[in-house]
Amino acid sequence: MSKDISKIVVAIDGPAGAGKSTVSKALARDLQLSYLDTGAMYRALALKASRENLRSDAGEEIGKLMENTEITFGTGDPQPVFLDGEDVTSLIRTPEISEAASAISAHTPVRKALVARQQKLVAIGGVILEGRDATTVIAPNADVKVFLTASLEERAKRRTIEFDQKGQASDFREVRQQIQLRDHRDITRDDSPLTVAPDAHIVESGGVPVELVVQKLKELINNVVN
Repeated sequence: MSKDISKIVVAIDGPAGAGKSTVSKALARDLQLSYLDTGAMYRALALKASRENLRSDAGEEIGKLMENTEITFGTGDPQPVFLDGEDVTSLIRTPEISEAASAISAHTPVRKALVARQQKLVAIGGVILEGRDATTVIAPNADVKVFLTASLEERAKRRTIEFDQKGQASDFREVRQQIQLRDHRDITRDDSPLTVAPDAHIVESGGVPVELVVQKLKELINNVVN
């Protein structure tokens, strides 16, 4: 029996810099589905925590902060991100907020609060979501699960180029070190560590044009739909 593509849920997981956002946005656009950037929610909360002068290790307090926090998305590319009504799209894409978001994501109270919000958004279906626990925690019953991966060198190169394009000073060696630290934190954290779901399709993105990666995922989705 075929499945209505407008109700399908596609979860894309993988390490930092593997191209999850780029691929997910292109896929959502081509299939006319919603796009949920779960990482942006951690970034937005990290920004609010910093404004509240909360340290990144204050997991309990930051988790509670989410109770009175609204994070919503607009349409467009880049996808607008609103924190309590304020457009913070560019503010959450700095190296400092990236590091802070990675740090707060290791705390159970923070993950519990955000995952609950994310699962409500996914429940309606018709969504492409991406994040470092998208296939294992947020949407374990997703119709299609993908683990997007690339070498550390490739991922660091991509992030360095991204920062340069945004006019943000960056050094390849420092970016590489930051990603390596995030990898270690994501893999070794007690709550929802980065792992490959047993039924996930592992897709290599290193050295592969985005359009070919997107085409590969479309084929996987078509197999489910048809």
